[in-house]
Formats: sequence, C-alpha cells, structure tokens
Amino acid sequence: MPPPSTSSPESLPACLTVEEAAGLLRVNRKTFYEAVRLGKVPGVIRVGRTIRISREALLGWIRGNGGPALGE
Repeated sequence: MPPPSTSSPESLPACLTVEEAAGLLRVNRKTFYEAVRLGKVPGVIRVGRTIRISREALLGWIRGNGGPALGE
C-alpha cells in the first residue's frame, strides 16, 4: 500500500495503524502515541496491546468536527 500522503484518505482501510494515522496527520509516530496516551485522539480502538484508529473518526477530527489539536 502506498504511504498515506500519496493516497486519498478515503482509500485507506477502515481501521488505521498508528503509522498510517500519524502519516495522515503528518506528525511523528511518537507524537501520535503520546496524543493517544493523553486521550486526545478520537476513534482509538485497542485490541490487546494493538492500537488501531477509526479512519472515519480521524477524518472527522481533521475536518474540525472533533476536539483540540494534538499540541493543545
């Protein structure tokens, strides 16, 4: 699969990996993990130790329908 920056967000899978979500937001993976830990990222799905992020929740958040930015 091509990197998120070269494909349309709607063509991504329904559940994104941390790497895909961080790439979509164009932030460092560690920054994204910290935001997940602080509860600032919507649509987080935990399966055991695995983290997935709902594509629709993340896209809605990007469009301004969610909470504050990562750094706030």
